[in-house]
Amino acid sequence: MAGPRVVIIGAGVVGAALADELSSRGWTEVTVVDQGPLPATGGSSSHAPGLVFQTNPSKTMTEMARYTVEKLCSLDVDGQPCFLQVGGLEVATTAERLIELRRRHGWITAWGIESRLLGPDECVELHPLVNRERVLGGLLVPTDGLAKSVLAVEAQLRRAEARGARLLARHEVLDIRTDGDRVSAVVTDQGEILADIVVCCAGIWGPKVARMVGMNLPLTPLAHQLAWTGPVPALAGQTQEAVRPILRHQDADLYYRDSYDRLGIGYYGHRPMPVSADDIAPVDSTERMPSVLRFTEDDFADAWTETRSLLPATREAKVEEGINGLFSFTTDGMPLLGESPDVKGFWVAEAVWVTHSAGVGRAMAEWLVDGHCSSFDLHECDVNRFEPHQLAPAYVLARDCQNFTEVYDILHPLQPAGAPRPLRTSPFHTRERELGAVFLEASGWERPQWYAANESLLAGRDITVPNDWAARYWSPIVGAEAQATRETVAMYDMTALKRLEVTGRGAAAFLQRLTTGNVDKSVGSVTYTLMLDTDGGIRSDITVARLGRDRFQVGANGNLDLDWFTRHLPAVAGGADVAVRDITAGTCCIGLWGPKARDVLQPLADEDFSNDGLRYFRAKRAHIGAVPVTAMRLSYVGELGWELYTTADMGQKLWDTLWEAARPHGGIAAGRGAFNSLRLEKGYRSFGTDMTYEHDPYEAGVGFAVKMDKGDFIGRAALERRAGSVRRRLSCLTIEDPAAVVMGKEPVYDGAACVGYVTSAAYGYTIGKGIAYAWLPAELATPGRELDIGYFDRRVTAVVAEEPLFDPAMSRLRG
Repeated sequence: MAGPRVVIIGAGVVGAALADELSSRGWTEVTVVDQGPLPATGGSSSHAPGLVFQTNPSKTMTEMARYTVEKLCSLDVDGQPCFLQVGGLEVATTAERLIELRRRHGWITAWGIESRLLGPDECVELHPLVNRERVLGGLLVPTDGLAKSVLAVEAQLRRAEARGARLLARHEVLDIRTDGDRVSAVVTDQGEILADIVVCCAGIWGPKVARMVGMNLPLTPLAHQLAWTGPVPALAGQTQEAVRPILRHQDADLYYRDSYDRLGIGYYGHRPMPVSADDIAPVDSTERMPSVLRFTEDDFADAWTETRSLLPATREAKVEEGINGLFSFTTDGMPLLGESPDVKGFWVAEAVWVTHSAGVGRAMAEWLVDGHCSSFDLHECDVNRFEPHQLAPAYVLARDCQNFTEVYDILHPLQPAGAPRPLRTSPFHTRERELGAVFLEASGWERPQWYAANESLLAGRDITVPNDWAARYWSPIVGAEAQATRETVAMYDMTALKRLEVTGRGAAAFLQRLTTGNVDKSVGSVTYTLMLDTDGGIRSDITVARLGRDRFQVGANGNLDLDWFTRHLPAVAGGADVAVRDITAGTCCIGLWGPKARDVLQPLADEDFSNDGLRYFRAKRAHIGAVPVTAMRLSYVGELGWELYTTADMGQKLWDTLWEAARPHGGIAAGRGAFNSLRLEKGYRSFGTDMTYEHDPYEAGVGFAVKMDKGDFIGRAALERRAGSVRRRLSCLTIEDPAAVVMGKEPVYDGAACVGYVTSAAYGYTIGKGIAYAWLPAELATPGRELDIGYFDRRVTAVVAEEPLFDPAMSRLRG
């Protein structure tokens, strides 16, 4: 027996996969407990229809699905396969869906999985039940198929047990004991199990189990309809369980699968039917299983009508049985993985469907055994990603139900979430509304994308109009605001930026250990720096301003940065006095940027804001009129200016003071659309989009933020090993075609071969070209190299360019 004592709560596909992966890595002191019988425990895995479609806008989710397919294809139980690789076919019955399938084909190609677009006749040839008159085209992924979830559970549990893991069926978990801030045991109805690590893989019961350690899990079980036809005459004599591809008809929220001479029909088009985890029936009190509720025929009526239209052969059959099966949904549609922020050793692997189950098992095993996940970028999945308001029960219920409704919807990358809104508003919100701001959402904040009041700026400007898809959630005012920023001066609401305060005698040493840059500099210094994981992957990019000997303000990317800081406090600070506090809600920020920014600011200020008075990447306190501010000379649009911070109560006064002074200089308020265009012209990276955990600083083009002469820091040893082996690079591409504005996640081709993918993209309104940043093999990342970007049904010519595209001498920033 080796490794710590691990108790996995839940023996569904996730718990079984984790037990298998942990034991294969030498952690064999593993106990798997479940309240139900094995291997069909009564949770979602036991009734799951098993369809595995790998296509997903998230690279991580696609990669976890691919690993699940590969693993399950290699498993069997006494000769019974755990995966039937019949392929996956998505069909379009509307012109809009046909266009969407081309976008999806781009994703799956970018993520490295074979697929192809089909015409109507090819769709019917693959799935002869499909009505040729209804179908406009399709997308085929040959490696998709059917996971036999109960067999997959059994196969993986057998392997784990053979290595020494212990399986305890019919053990209901009643409580989780802690010793101080660490787990110590799992209490079941048949006794206690000592534990160093507890992993909650309880699925629809996850919120109930997590509450045992005081953890609020933003997950809702929702009922999803699954029906089975009686015999379909056209399928008579089919001796194999499945011979046709699994089929998705997303225009009607439907999917289909073979089952010998019958069909399974899944439906998401009905009303959301949420269930509290506390109200799920006990294991032995239901006719079938706790995760199966009574089939509500009325909710299925439209699905059956549409099925008989798409698959005319079903007109000779009827629906013989059905269930309302419970599955887990989250507020952003992503899994919940990671360790509790408050109780050490309590981990969750929740809201995971069969499609991604083995991938999640591998990710969690790597994270537990190695301290980080090397196979997948998990920043989208970390359970600690949420802001406090995103854990509120009313918010969780509303967003989870919305995500159920939108499972098969065509969603634009800029499409804002629905209710509840507005949630968080900056002190400038009233003034922004008066200027006709069009708001999108960022971490719950209402953030202006552009301002209708700036329509007059369009006069005399030739603003490039993008294609129809890119023109959604867009206005030509975006381009005018970008150009006006470079011509005069603009005010940007930067309040949505996460702000942390690090204080105490040990603050400098703490930040030195966590970051790649030298932040132990003079008071007033501002440092752009990175945080790395132990494998050298980028955890985040941040700015650190030293506002006092023992006081720092950190511009962070989100709650995961706060979680990272908090987890490292005891170990890194060595017991020294260090405190970390989120000050975002009590503060606000205006970015005042443009060539006339100093003309606006200096007459209002009681401090010297000349070039000598406050140099680039320096900060100081001052008064702007009657408003006390912290001014940092930074700019993410590539222009002279400052980030001006004050307390929330003084925010509107700061806005009004700057606005009154800026107007005579032609000053405007500008939105995020202009900001994104300008930052790409300047080559500034966005963490989570351009670079993530899977990338190192040298690949991502931010090696300048690594100071190897500063002493030790987290990830340093790994970087020393990586430094000479850059095999891919984040590269700048420019696009001459003014209508070919791409959006991100498109495949990049060198000839016929897909060689990379786009991260961020926008039109550069002041350079007159489209801009796309993309990950490319290092040998192709040479200026002048011509490549193609796959955009729906066309190839867009793009050229690798030197960066930055705008002001490479940095004269405008430093002037």
